[in-house]
Amino acid sequence: MDITLLLLLLSGICWSIVYIDSIRVGFKQKTYAMPIWALGLNIAWEFLHTVLNLRGEFFSIQTVVNGVWFFLDLFILLSYFRFGYQFFPKNIQKRWFYIWSGTLIVVSFLLQYLFVVEFGQFKGASYAAFLQNLLMSVLFIVMLVQRGGSNGQTLTIAVCKCIGTIAPTILFGFVGHRIFGGANSFILAVGIIIALFDLAYIWMLAKTIRKEKQKTNSLTLF
Repeated sequence: MDITLLLLLLSGICWSIVYIDSIRVGFKQKTYAMPIWALGLNIAWEFLHTVLNLRGEFFSIQTVVNGVWFFLDLFILLSYFRFGYQFFPKNIQKRWFYIWSGTLIVVSFLLQYLFVVEFGQFKGASYAAFLQNLLMSVLFIVMLVQRGGSNGQTLTIAVCKCIGTIAPTILFGFVGHRIFGGANSFILAVGIIIALFDLAYIWMLAKTIRKEKQKTNSLTLF
């Protein structure tokens, strides 16, 4: 199998698992499993580049995958709107939660569009994807700390996100792509930084889950 196709498939499968498990844990635990800024940028990226690729020269199997990811992310967004208000300050009216969230999504679409205008469709999509991925990695750590536990988070999501990012990092940052004229050092550097944050998050989440299980087991003894 061609290395490009293999890495794209690995990334596509891993990120699909991330979204599916985010939907599962979100509705099961009545929470949301992806930080809203990351979710807003993801939805905007997937919608914009699915539409652009359908109309342009970059249509491929990845375009279909983008469309599937957008569909899955809508369910994560639904879990956010259903359960996300509980994480807002209690003195803020619920309508401001919806206004803030809607504004955030509109800004996300604007930012994704500006990446395309500034860098072109393929390069804009690539740079935006890695930068928002970096933001997501940081926000997952913030979410873990703010929630003070593993609520809405699983090691499946954490590990698959990490692997799903390493694959395109290798593809665009090391193997290279004709659009970039070879390997792209910016993507390689950002991808490595993302991997470091992801590994830190995996370690922190695993440690948190282990402590929660130990606490639960100790309580069952009494």
